[in-house]
Amino acid sequence: MNTSIPDITQPELAKTLQRALDNKTKPLGSLGRIEALAQRIGLILGTTAPELRSPQMLVCAADHGLAARGVSAFPSDVTWQMVENFLAGGAAVSVLARQHGIGLTVVDCGVKHDFAERDGLIVRKIAHGTADALEGPAMSAAQCAQAIDNGRAVLKSLPGNALLLGEMGIGNTSAASMLLARLAGLDVAEVTGAGTGLDAAAVQRKIGILSEVMERHADAKAPLDALAALGGFEIATLVGAVLQAAEERRVIVVDGFIATSAVLVAAHLQPHVLQRCVFAHRSGERGHVLMLAHLKAQPLLDLGLRLGEGSGAALAWPLLVSACALLREMASFEAARTRQLLHAHDPFRSPLPARPAVLHPHPGDGAAGRLGGLQPGHAARQCRAFPGRGLDRGRSHGGGVLGPVAAFAAGARRALGGGDHQHRVRRVAHRSVS
Repeated sequence: MNTSIPDITQPELAKTLQRALDNKTKPLGSLGRIEALAQRIGLILGTTAPELRSPQMLVCAADHGLAARGVSAFPSDVTWQMVENFLAGGAAVSVLARQHGIGLTVVDCGVKHDFAERDGLIVRKIAHGTADALEGPAMSAAQCAQAIDNGRAVLKSLPGNALLLGEMGIGNTSAASMLLARLAGLDVAEVTGAGTGLDAAAVQRKIGILSEVMERHADAKAPLDALAALGGFEIATLVGAVLQAAEERRVIVVDGFIATSAVLVAAHLQPHVLQRCVFAHRSGERGHVLMLAHLKAQPLLDLGLRLGEGSGAALAWPLLVSACALLREMASFEAARTRQLLHAHDPFRSPLPARPAVLHPHPGDGAAGRLGGLQPGHAARQCRAFPGRGLDRGRSHGGGVLGPVAAFAAGARRALGGGDHQHRVRRVAHRSVS
């Protein structure tokens, strides 16, 4: 942690990425937050043509001594049983990782169970669960440092330029709640929720226990002190993985409440970590909204998820892939104009129809109007009739334009007040537009 993680704001690259997005064949900003996501990934990877390679889901698992006090609806044995489920391919995150081609690695950071060696499992067990934080620190300073180092080492061994964060540990919502309360200066009662499904009375008992733990460790205010006193082996291991991934400029896809608590600690150590993060979703756990607000993070999804495991990160993953593909592959107006010029000089081109498609506003169609006034199926028939041209044939009797695609985009921009005069569309003189 001696390495300072640099700022990657890169104003010139940000402007270049924004220009590229603005010049795509679409109305300005019409892809919404996907455009901001594409720019963010471009800045993380330092390129105008970002491509995500060999994404890795890292699921860190450990048990918590505090779980014996009834802060969870399930016993600690569920932790090792779920690890077996991950490895057998039956858990939600296993299914989603398999579906989306994401490498899945499970790390035993401190589970109260000894696993047989097998593919997909890395054993970095520091102890069989943390200590009871009501009796003393959950981890010693040395154990906490070792867990962070383990996370760094594991991350270095994984390929790719994207890390998805997952976790498993009965009792770890309690650890995450206490870390949030301490590092964000909030009341633990305000940030503590039902976790794995406690009823209202059990939540109140949980709040009482966590309040006692917080009082016992009132002096553990620095990030690493709070992590050691209140956290868990899996959270500390994820902190190390996040720091290492940030140093390597990997895209970090953050799952829910517990995964975000690891980012919370990492960001208090190295603030520029947050520039490398994409927050997958807002979980149904009570404290996650407050944690995201503290980090000034805007999640991609809000589906009421509270499973953990990295499931939300895996569900959000296709959005990142799509954002990159759109930035790399979606046509620009310049490219469309080049195709138009090439077509204009093609001596073998077939004759164009006498009346080109133009932009005609239509009742109920909004400010942008209908594409060229075409009825359903017209565009498809036109494409079949004129191979290689269709909606981008780029000629009109009124002068060279980019066809209905440009007309649609420019019309929508004018309606939205964009005033994009660079791509204004000439109206055809012999067709009146009412």
